Amino acid sequence: MDLTDQIPDRDLPFSKLLGIEFVSATKDKIVATLVVRPDLCTAFDTVHGGCLMAFADTLGATGTIVNLPQNGRTTTIESKTNFIAPAPVGTRLIGEATPIHRGRRTQIWQTRIATEAGRLVALITQTQMVL
Repeated sequence: MDLTDQIPDRDLPFSKLLGIEFVSATKDKIVATLVVRPDLCTAFDTVHGGCLMAFADTLGATGTIVNLPQNGRTTTIESKTNFIAPAPVGTRLIGEATPIHRGRRTQIWQTRIATEAGRLVALITQTQMVL
């Protein structure tokens, strides 16, 4: 069942600034896209690592949000990123976040960011605290 409508608008201002577009959201997978714009790049016209980290953080947090109990909240307490390949301006990135662990106090999500052609750009694992 698609839960995209359960993503609260209050959690989206930064993702809107980045240009993240949610494709689907279930309790087991969050999918979103982001097009690499010049203002999201380093001096070499490739996506900035911080942008990739923010993209993944948004997806992992969203995965936790759709799995929270009613009135639950979350915050990121740890994140690790492996940068695999560059993504130049104009590249459409696809992020897919899936849960590794969903416990009472923490959730761990892994996000794969790849190009539309399937080239892996980054792999991120993050821990979300359930508040």
